[in-house]
Amino acid sequence: MSEPLLIRYLQPLLGGRRSECFNLIHEAIANGWAAERLIQDVVWPAMAQVDRLYRDDRINAAVENMACRINRTVADQLQAHLPKLPPNGKCVLVACVAEFGEELGAQMVADLFQADGWQVCFIGGNVPHDELLSMVGELRPHVLLLFGAGPQAVPAVRGLIDLIRDIGVCPTMNIVLSGGVFNRVDGLWREVGADAFAGSAHDVLALASELPPREPNAPRLGIVKKRRRRRRRTAPKLQLETARTPARL
Repeated sequence: MSEPLLIRYLQPLLGGRRSECFNLIHEAIANGWAAERLIQDVVWPAMAQVDRLYRDDRINAAVENMACRINRTVADQLQAHLPKLPPNGKCVLVACVAEFGEELGAQMVADLFQADGWQVCFIGGNVPHDELLSMVGELRPHVLLLFGAGPQAVPAVRGLIDLIRDIGVCPTMNIVLSGGVFNRVDGLWREVGADAFAGSAHDVLALASELPPREPNAPRLGIVKKRRRRRRRTAPKLQLETARTPARL
C-alpha cells in the first residue's frame, strides 16, 4: 500500500527537508516502485494535501511554496523513469492556471500522457485566447485539458469554452476539466460547458483514452443557450490565473 510511504513523505515535505524527500523517492525507485505509481499515489496526493492545508489556513505561504517546489523537483526526477510507450496517434493540449502548485499538477498529467504514447503540448497558463485557438486549429488535438482553475477563474473558463464552440475550431475535440475548484464543486464542469471531468491524474488519463471524438454540434452539458445580440469579438487573454484571496471554496 502507498499510504505509509505517503505519510513518510508528507512529514519532511511540510518541513521543507528536501534531501529527506529525495532520498525517500530514490529508495522507493530502488525497491521496485514504478515511477507512474509514485506520481499517482505519493506526489499527487501530497500535492493535494498541501493545497488543502493552505486553503484551510493550516500552513502558510512559505510552507506551501517549499512543498510545491520539492514536489516539482521530485516530479521532474520521476519523469525520466516513466515508461515510453509507442505513439498512439492521439494528441492532448494541456493548459492551466499560472499558479505554481496548479502548474505542477498539469505537468504531472502531461508527463503521464506522454509516457502513454500521446503527443503532448503543455502550454501552461496566461495564454491569450487567440493564441490558444490558433494552436488548437494547428494541432487538431483529441483533447484540450484545462487544469486547476480557481473560483475567480470560472468565468474565464466558461468564456474560453464558449469561444471555442462558437467559432467551431476543431469541433470533434473534447474539452476536459480537472483540478482546482472543479475538484471541489460537484457538477461545476457541466455548468461551464465542458465535455468531461476527472479528478485525479489516473482518472484523467483513463478518461481521455476512452473518450470517442466529440460529435460536432453536440449539445453542451448544463448549458442553456440564450438569444443575445451579436457583438464584435476581441481577443481576450486566457486569464485562468488568479491571485489568491482569503475566501477559498
